[in-house]
Amino acid sequence: MKHRNTDVIPGSGYVYPNWLNLLFESLGIYDAKSTADIHAFCSCLGISSHDTEILSTCASALHGLIVDLTSKIAECLGIVDCSFQEWSCHLRMNRYNFTKETIGHYGANVHTDNSFINVILEDESNEGFEMMSSNGNFVAINHVPETFLINVGDIGKVWSNGRLHNVKHKVVCKKPEPRFTIAFFMLAPEDNKIEPQAELIDSENPRLYRSFDYREYKKIRTSTLSTAGEVLLHWAIDEAKSMA
Repeated sequence: MKHRNTDVIPGSGYVYPNWLNLLFESLGIYDAKSTADIHAFCSCLGISSHDTEILSTCASALHGLIVDLTSKIAECLGIVDCSFQEWSCHLRMNRYNFTKETIGHYGANVHTDNSFINVILEDESNEGFEMMSSNGNFVAINHVPETFLINVGDIGKVWSNGRLHNVKHKVVCKKPEPRFTIAFFMLAPEDNKIEPQAELIDSENPRLYRSFDYREYKKIRTSTLSTAGEVLLHWAIDEAKSMA
């Protein structure tokens, strides 16, 4: 039944435990801002109308939140009249199959996200999320009850011409029971064109990346397993390569 959740773009549907990660599986909805996509997902999995309505309401609220957050980020960077309302968004429901035998093992390998930002609802009873600090060490992120965790991804780094940082992170098994999270990603504009904003390019801040298509980025990231930000080197201008 889970395999009915097929891909729209690489990695957008059901992710099953595999040789890269035996402990992780996930269901996905693309595009999660679309009521039609949510209903199609629920229909193919035989989800009740009551639970479909709950999921639809949740996705709508998360979409409103992520649009508000990205708009505020843009304003803080001096970019006005920038709408994120029509950007594609992706919802993932994740399960980490942790047991006492997997304590200390990775539930998610070191990676960056394939998004502008994402909003994560963490498992309040089973932590394990760790971020890489500026000195290269990983730091455990202790969840604050009734809050979301916000990550900047690869697209946010390119869009901001390097002002925002695509933080590397991982998940480590710390408790011998399944861990559940929900993540809502803002991916790309309607035309899928990703590029640094002109307002953030000047003589002191030269352009760091060439324009690219989000679908091509996803294809290369998936096929080359370049999941820790290194895929951006495909479009990096010399100065960005030296910074990497």
